[in-house]
Amino acid sequence: MRTYLNEIMRLGLSILIPQAAGLLGAIFTRPSISNWYRYLEKPSFTPSGRFISLVWTALYLLMGISAFLIWRKGLEYPMVKGALAIYGVQLSINVLWSWAFFYLRSPLAGLIVIPVLWASILATILKFRKISTTAAVLLIPYLLWVSFAAYLNYAIWRLNRRYAA
Repeated sequence: MRTYLNEIMRLGLSILIPQAAGLLGAIFTRPSISNWYRYLEKPSFTPSGRFISLVWTALYLLMGISAFLIWRKGLEYPMVKGALAIYGVQLSINVLWSWAFFYLRSPLAGLIVIPVLWASILATILKFRKISTTAAVLLIPYLLWVSFAAYLNYAIWRLNRRYAA
């Protein structure tokens, strides 16, 4: 029974950590949404804010489950510790992108950060795959979404670069 409760607590914490990263990113994002971002030129394929929020919530849930599958293999293994460290790095870069794009109000800064985020997600997937194929597969939607976000970030930068200081 104790092991079962420990697993439930680990799962809860694993889900909470990326959701907290998302909340931190939202702190940087929210102040710019109603004024700066609203007035940027955006491509026709730009999703609604509500849709983006739903996607990120689902992606953070998948990230948490994925991390849990790795964590449950045992922190006493260096491979697990290393994989979770890279996972933590990519979560930090995820927050950094929100800061760069929205807080700095700079599509160019976002465009600089997002390839680093993409590479860190890929590195996480590759590390996770050595431990759990399921954990790695759960991160593929995240990589695909960030690929789309990179293209959207580029399109927004291109449409608005004449206004940049």
